[in-house]
Amino acid sequence: MSSQNIDWTKRWRTHNPVPYSRLLAARQWDDYQRRTPGTYFAEARDSLTLDEAYAVQMEVARLRCEAGDAVVGYKVGCIGSGVVEQFGMSGPIHARLFRSEIRNSGEKLQYNAYANLAIEGEMAVRIGTNGGIEAAFPVIELHHFVFRGPRKTLAELVANNGINAGAVISSRHTTTVLEDWTAARTLSVVVNGVTIDAGALWAMRGGAAEAIEWLRHDLGRFGASLRPGDLLLAGTPLGLNPVKPGDHVIVLVDDREYVACRIA
Repeated sequence: MSSQNIDWTKRWRTHNPVPYSRLLAARQWDDYQRRTPGTYFAEARDSLTLDEAYAVQMEVARLRCEAGDAVVGYKVGCIGSGVVEQFGMSGPIHARLFRSEIRNSGEKLQYNAYANLAIEGEMAVRIGTNGGIEAAFPVIELHHFVFRGPRKTLAELVANNGINAGAVISSRHTTTVLEDWTAARTLSVVVNGVTIDAGALWAMRGGAAEAIEWLRHDLGRFGASLRPGDLLLAGTPLGLNPVKPGDHVIVLVDDREYVACRIA
């Protein structure tokens, strides 16, 4: 019997020889490797609760790490006005970042390595040895922009790891301290020489500090915590923008270029 013919939610809730998160996570991980993420959500069965979705996300992360990857940080998502208007739902939510999906600024990304590749301009921070913010810098967040449910839900977003597909980072700017951004005003995304999105640097009113405080509390609900060296994508007020082969993407702050990539 194929996984598509199994009523996973009913199976878990009526006779549970294996925890549901493990059953669904195995399918999610298999889908992800095939670049067809989240096929479960196309079946329009009983929806997951948000806590069940986080359990799936954590179990997929365990499977990925067993396969040789590593969690290098987290993202806080679905909080900026651009994303909320686009998705019709409001977070925040958290998701995990993986070592294998961090790319260098200037790198050429293969479009076919992603499922409907989309990007966001965003600010990131690095956690220091004292638990505070060691550095802050702009990044390009990458996404598998796929929703399969009859309507978009936070549970689908969370179970699909925030639809995150990694981030593009410039090593030249990863030591910039948070205070250096105090006077900065505008984060913008330029594609093929045209500014397609622009807004404030931080999605939360309290900036990076508020994002970290929220994330620490939310991770704590699941027995997880931030560690020194972790990368945190702090959320963005900008929207999610699909890209295509041939596109040249640049993220700027106040008209200065900080990170870029090309799509092949």
